[in-house]
Amino acid sequence: MTESVIEVRDLRKQYGGFTAVDGISFDIRRGETFALLGPNGAGKSTTIEILEGYRHRTSGDVRVLGVDPQRGGLDWKARLGIVLQSTGEAGSFTVRELLTEFAGYYPRPRDIDEVIAAVGLEQKQRTRAGRLSGGQQRRLDVALGIIGRPELLFLDEPTTGFDPEARRQFWELIRALKAEGTSILLTTHYLDEAAQLGDRAAVITGGRIAAIGPIDEIGGPDARTPMVRWRDAEGAMQERRTTAPGALVVELHGALGEPESLEVVRPTLEDIYLGLIRDHDTNGTAEPHATAIVSSAARTDVTESA
Repeated sequence: MTESVIEVRDLRKQYGGFTAVDGISFDIRRGETFALLGPNGAGKSTTIEILEGYRHRTSGDVRVLGVDPQRGGLDWKARLGIVLQSTGEAGSFTVRELLTEFAGYYPRPRDIDEVIAAVGLEQKQRTRAGRLSGGQQRRLDVALGIIGRPELLFLDEPTTGFDPEARRQFWELIRALKAEGTSILLTTHYLDEAAQLGDRAAVITGGRIAAIGPIDEIGGPDARTPMVRWRDAEGAMQERRTTAPGALVVELHGALGEPESLEVVRPTLEDIYLGLIRDHDTNGTAEPHATAIVSSAARTDVTESA
């Protein structure tokens, strides 16, 4: 049992003259949920496919569960669970039939009834897969991914197309898997999902890692510094970043009475992520951290926070 389930060192992947992954390094610890974030074309999917053993790297060192994915055999593959963005057609088979078939591929499969209950498909176990709703189909995808009792689960955009209630129910399922000790690598375009489920995250853009760290620290302290905005006596908008927004608000009240348009803006993970991507697009390189931009969703009315 090693401390890390995934170890990546100076990973590179080139297609002719195009570099899709440009020297990235990171670890994923046993038992954690790690979110790999990035825009389309950033190198995220290529990295995942290399880790899963579907694609060969150009250079670098990669270990997944202690094994080079390019040399992983059936015993190694049986320790992985993979939930892709889309699955093959299996509409003529029922939920139970599919799980029974997949369970036969693994040396120590989970109990089928246990898995069906875990994903909330008890009432649909005799239903053909083609007749399931989108959310139910995604639950079946996860059931197929965990039936082999994987040590490491890859989740690729697992809740795309879900309604808000279905997403939150799915999150509870993922938390339950983590509580059982499953290590999870999650890719998602929903930043609130990464914030809810992830222990750590890496932002990849332009084939490089722009930031990596615990969810509540990624981007560095400067990116998380709150901003106070107000309209001064001349009607001009002012703003100031400060680690003590409450003290500044008190100061402004003393100097201006009740400043107009007073608000405290607290950066979210989405703000920080967008700031990192913006800085890459502006500078052409991925920096280790960047100042976050501010979205309206992060604004807190000062009267509520006082």
